[in-house]
Amino acid sequence: MSSPERHYEDVLAGFGDLVRAVGPDGWAGPTPDTQWSVRELVNHVTAEQLWAVPLLAGQTIDEVGDQFAGDVLGADPVAVWERSAVEARQAFGEADALERTVGLSSGPALGAEYCFQLTVDLLVHGWDLAVAIGVTVRPDPIVVHETLMALRPVAAGWRAAGAFGPPVELEFGADEWATLLALTGRDPAWSPPTAA
Repeated sequence: MSSPERHYEDVLAGFGDLVRAVGPDGWAGPTPDTQWSVRELVNHVTAEQLWAVPLLAGQTIDEVGDQFAGDVLGADPVAVWERSAVEARQAFGEADALERTVGLSSGPALGAEYCFQLTVDLLVHGWDLAVAIGVTVRPDPIVVHETLMALRPVAAGWRAAGAFGPPVELEFGADEWATLLALTGRDPAWSPPTAA
């Protein structure tokens, strides 16, 4: 098994490539996650990275408060993303980060579990962002395989908590990347709606 931190760093970098690929007119576009536009989706994922720094430092959710609520991207979304990614990667890279107990909304968890949760978030929202802006992504097959194996036993619990929609039915023989997306309620065949 590979390090959770290495998987996180890999998908974090991939998401950053996609953020930098959003065109000036792309931020208002739709995404497969129908509650969010491209900007709102990037805002969500950016806020998740901003949360990582204080939580890994031992702060509670109450102590962090609402400082990452609402729009965190401001006038320069790419720059804010870059800063959040660098700071979160550094926080997870600290020597004992994966062994720390972190206070999450679901309760206490090891840093390694928190790292896994963010990896899943980055993987699936990376796909959301990619198809929204017309880019094809094929994450590292090892990352996909190990994430899928770890996610399968807990997916129902995550779904019950509202993290995923209902699983999507796939044709027999679908690859692991399509299977992972479908497990999280995403249709691998989704494409942006065409203008009327």
